[in-house]
Amino acid sequence: MPATDYQGASASFTTFGRSILSIRNRDQVHSMESAHEGTSQELELEAFQKQVADCFNDLASADSDQLLSIPWIRKLLDVFLSCQEQFRSIVFKNKGCLNKSPMDRYITEYFERSLKALDVCNAIRDGIELIRQWKKQLEIVYYALDNQRSIGEGQIRRSTKALIDLAIGMLDEKESNSSFAHRNRSFGRNNAQKDHNSLGQFRSLSWSVSRNWSAAKQLQAIGQNLVAPKSNEIIATNGLAVAVFTMSYVLYFVMWALVAAIPCQDRGLQTHFHVTRQFIWGAPLLSLHERILEVSRKRERRNATGLLKEIHQIEKCARHMNELTDTIHFPLSEEKEGEVKQRVQELGQVYYGLKDRLDPLERQVRQVFHRIVRSRTEGLGSIG
Repeated sequence: MPATDYQGASASFTTFGRSILSIRNRDQVHSMESAHEGTSQELELEAFQKQVADCFNDLASADSDQLLSIPWIRKLLDVFLSCQEQFRSIVFKNKGCLNKSPMDRYITEYFERSLKALDVCNAIRDGIELIRQWKKQLEIVYYALDNQRSIGEGQIRRSTKALIDLAIGMLDEKESNSSFAHRNRSFGRNNAQKDHNSLGQFRSLSWSVSRNWSAAKQLQAIGQNLVAPKSNEIIATNGLAVAVFTMSYVLYFVMWALVAAIPCQDRGLQTHFHVTRQFIWGAPLLSLHERILEVSRKRERRNATGLLKEIHQIEKCARHMNELTDTIHFPLSEEKEGEVKQRVQELGQVYYGLKDRLDPLERQVRQVFHRIVRSRTEGLGSIG
């Protein structure tokens, strides 16, 4: 969807929050023009809708080179955290309404969805750890061949073994669509005995997902029965049902995008999003959904372990390096040695990009996890 489409939709619905809160039955229709002054709650709910729309418009403005990169994923998580904080404030100010029907059903369903999202966060953290293992293989290649006065057979053998291990690891992930033998490390506890050298020695702690856990099925469960509130429900909840529906959709999309980008167990992208244009954030969200699906349909990305840009760079870089080492014969000619050094520099750029970005990304996923837990605990406490 072109950028102008959703920007135009946003401009057309700048008064969405106030207008949707002014809905009455067919015998008592009030025009949008007459609703000049809204209550503070109406204004806050309208501001929340606009905040979500602005955030997704910003995400959707990313060009194809930025989309699904680690910086873009971190920006997506920032959007979630920002929206979650505003939503938490709205819920806190309206604690007295949470036990009333139909608001009790809406808020309970949201907290059930957020509980399912915690498993997704755990699986994503393991996916980040898997990428970290691939980065270590790149590190071996880089330091074996970089800054060498002359490249000998020993360095080539060492780098070739690391490249083979990397290729096998990524191929195994594609075939099994399963990251670890034991899932899953918990955000809720510290893992004191980390073994970064073996993918099969992670301890299974609380909040674990089972071996037959499926990211695709978990997403399906999060999105199940996620439909926009009816007019009478909006009126009965003074518009709060719209805020809950909006935050539920933000949660749903963010979890789907994480699963699309990062390796995790039984990934599945065939998730449908149904949002009408009356929601000013709907158009940019649907645009992002379609763009991510387009990336997944590309031939070189179709069977990828994840759509993260950096994963594609690892695969591409490792493939080029493998093709080059297969043609090496000793003694090396100056031309061939120069070609090796050029490839090593390219590999180094990928390695350092991962080295500087994976830890902050994991911390941010952890933050999302804990923010969901806190919000759910506070919310459940408010409704008894």
